[in-house]
Amino acid sequence: MTTPETPQTDEALEAPTVLKKPQLFNEVVARTGLKKRDVKPAVEAALAVIGEALARGEELVLPPMGKTRIIKSKELNNGASLLTMKFRTAKVDSVARPADDDA
Repeated sequence: MTTPETPQTDEALEAPTVLKKPQLFNEVVARTGLKKRDVKPAVEAALAVIGEALARGEELVLPPMGKTRIIKSKELNNGASLLTMKFRTAKVDSVARPADDDA
């Protein structure tokens, strides 16, 4: 709750952004220079592998993204699962950035 003594910052007013698959495809295309038709099956396969590993309860160590492990899981009525995870990210300085190809 905001009181007159605690002003809201711009960060508090901004809604979190959501990265959806189409945007992910576009980001990968921009960073790799590959065509979207080549990127889409690879990204789809990577997401499937990650999803299957999480469903099996495996810990993921995927630099530069980070490390994640499942803290608890709950099976839902519709056959889906609800996972509570801890996610540790890499240092901001060590996250891979697109390379400039000036050479």
